[in-house]
Amino acid sequence: MGLYDGFSRLADEREAFQTAGLNPFGTCIDRIHSATEGYIGEQRVILAGTNNYLGLTFNADAIAAAQAALAEQGTGTTGSRMANGSYGAHVALEQELAEFFGRASAIVFSTGYVANLGIISALANPKAVVLLDADCHASIYDACALGGAQIIRFRHNDALDLERRMLRLGERAKDALIIVEGIYSMLGDVAPLQEIVDIKRRLGGYLLVDEAHSFGVLGETGRGLAQALGVESDVDIILGTFSKSLASIGGFAVGNDRSMEVLRYASRPYIFTASPSPSAIASVRSALRTIGQHPELRDQLWQNAYRLYNGLALLGYRVGSHVSPVIPVMIGTKEQGMLFWRALIEEGVYVNLVLPPAAPSGITLVRCSVSAAHSEQEIVAIVRAFAALRDRITLEPMA
Repeated sequence: MGLYDGFSRLADEREAFQTAGLNPFGTCIDRIHSATEGYIGEQRVILAGTNNYLGLTFNADAIAAAQAALAEQGTGTTGSRMANGSYGAHVALEQELAEFFGRASAIVFSTGYVANLGIISALANPKAVVLLDADCHASIYDACALGGAQIIRFRHNDALDLERRMLRLGERAKDALIIVEGIYSMLGDVAPLQEIVDIKRRLGGYLLVDEAHSFGVLGETGRGLAQALGVESDVDIILGTFSKSLASIGGFAVGNDRSMEVLRYASRPYIFTASPSPSAIASVRSALRTIGQHPELRDQLWQNAYRLYNGLALLGYRVGSHVSPVIPVMIGTKEQGMLFWRALIEEGVYVNLVLPPAAPSGITLVRCSVSAAHSEQEIVAIVRAFAALRDRITLEPMA
């Protein structure tokens, strides 16, 4: 048996994608002109699949801060946080994140994936029980597997199912980890956090919320769903990423208890991963200040989200159940999804094609993500592109 024979099905699918035209998995955006415009080959496209929620990838202050850090501190740390990779800027960012969230402790990681892997795997040890939403991100599942915990899935956004499963645990529920997300990345819906907090208050447990797609988007100051719903004091740890609203790369965890600091010495992904580059840290610190000082960015983001969501719904598309900056459009089969995604690029719009099992419930969808940087004219152009394709491909009927 060859080394890669076990991947023959994947290899066949990859070959089929590549020979049939543009491959939606690993699409090369050849030129970037702004937060919302680029080229795929010679086709100019509106970028509507980038998670650049606040449009800060071309923010002048963030770029200047990154350039200065690059000149002053070099291209990388060449070491982990536990070795030689903690610079003054890393520590400063952690202090700024803790202050932004009003929390006792913050830990910075190299990516959002590693933040989940590092925090959750350290807590989800073989003696632990983790109850997680069935639609949680792959990094959360991987973290639980790495830690060796007992994993109990509850139905997506079903607080009653969570409660039933916690009741079955009896006394063990008091020490269980409950993990949910703020905004779910595929369908754009949000966790029923108030109901989950009520269950936690009655039955115990520790609550971790991944705010990767909701940080900068929800809440009075952009702290996420927990802030928006007024339950921050009941969330033990908030996890997040720098690669969406903060427009860079990296991840973080913030906790109510200063004791979270001990995880630096227990988290293998933290101990053995090189720290983020100085330029990335500098751009994140700048973007964090911008988020705090410019709430109008969130207002513009939500105006754009409503405009696109309503425009697609009026065309008869089946969209997600919630208005959010993540707007999924359900399509029939994988083949129809591929044709539709490529046709959108020909119409000048880039979005994400999501196939099962990445898409929940076995559906195929094209996933739009809205940015505060999108102009009204660009939102209108996206809707027009969908309108032009409405009768060309069989789509899922409206729910």
